[in-house]
Amino acid sequence: MRHSTSGPLTHAFDVLRIREDFPILKRTIQGHPLVYLDNAASSQKPIQVLDKMNQYYLHHHSNVHRGVHTLSQEATEMFEAARRTIATALGVQDEAEIIFTRGTTESINLLAYTFGLTRFKPRDEIFLTDMEHHSNIVPWQLIANMTGAIIRRIPVLDNGTLDLDWYQQHISGKVKLVAVTHVSNSLGTINRVKTIIDVAHQHGVPVMLDGAQASPHIPLDLYALDVDFYALSAHKMYGPTGIGLLYGKRTWLETLPPWQGGGEMIEQVSWDGTTYNSIPFKFEAGTPDIAGAIGLAAAFEYLQSLDRQALAHHESQLLKTCKEAMSSVRGIRPIGEASEKASVYSFIVDGIHPYDIGTLLDQQGIAVRTGHHCTQPLMDRLGIPGTVRASFAAYTTMDEVEKLVQATHKAISILS
Repeated sequence: MRHSTSGPLTHAFDVLRIREDFPILKRTIQGHPLVYLDNAASSQKPIQVLDKMNQYYLHHHSNVHRGVHTLSQEATEMFEAARRTIATALGVQDEAEIIFTRGTTESINLLAYTFGLTRFKPRDEIFLTDMEHHSNIVPWQLIANMTGAIIRRIPVLDNGTLDLDWYQQHISGKVKLVAVTHVSNSLGTINRVKTIIDVAHQHGVPVMLDGAQASPHIPLDLYALDVDFYALSAHKMYGPTGIGLLYGKRTWLETLPPWQGGGEMIEQVSWDGTTYNSIPFKFEAGTPDIAGAIGLAAAFEYLQSLDRQALAHHESQLLKTCKEAMSSVRGIRPIGEASEKASVYSFIVDGIHPYDIGTLLDQQGIAVRTGHHCTQPLMDRLGIPGTVRASFAAYTTMDEVEKLVQATHKAISILS
């Protein structure tokens, strides 16, 4: 198969060249060229990622860590090479701090049941925020119910940013964990996570960041952030579904108990008792998603092959153009207007349900997300049932933004 991205794009961002890497973008939907603006839910996959996964299945597949034969050795090397690639991409020097999971949701559950269940006591506090995805709410509610811990929420201001004054005033030694989204999936707000981490550490409190929405847009250096735990999913950042990771500082991971029991996470098993493997394998029970890990590493490599500064500028211009053009559309009310945002534009139209707008946009070949975006508490805080969300990616063009604006205007005209 063809590989069109051969090295860093050191000149102006060439979105048409990037689009050649994504075969699905050549599809038509209901007679219209596909305009895919649902990237915050899941991004499309470049041929470079698909090729790496196919090559593994076609030529190297076997189970890992358990065989002396050639295929098993090859598969093991590819799997662990993927871990090393990912660690390097994240600024992590100790690859054992990268734990493969099924994605951000499983990563947070893993942490909740290993860290939370063993460390939270009655009246201990867990700090979340009012903009969290359900995946960073429900696991902590379950653990709070089991332990008697109390969830407190950093408020969201009207412009879609966190009230960090409240945070600094209320954090104390009673707080045992701060768990915050790096980038809001509903609003696009880029939170001031370095400030959040530094303030927490002044009180001896560890921090977990939900990085599902940050990883496609922000180059990450987890050591520089000094974050204790970081979760992300491959499918948000041009990788496959069903694979992700939890990063944790070694000092924490070595003290946490296993979450699931089975093969690979053991050192020795007998009826008298079991001893556990070293990290990261202590947390990776059973046969892993080998091809998924290879695909996640390939997605990191794909992002690194791009000029990230040019990509950030491209996405910023897409968002700016969308905001300016949508401001002239009758009835549009944007939701979330932080000054620092990823390329997410959410809006509502008074008197029209988001679902109805989304349906009419789909009839014009435009894929957006409608609803509460798994952030019902945030929608309650804002007093709305949901939004229409357009989320942009490396392959989004200005022409597609214009099509979105025109199609939205048409949908409102029909529904009004």
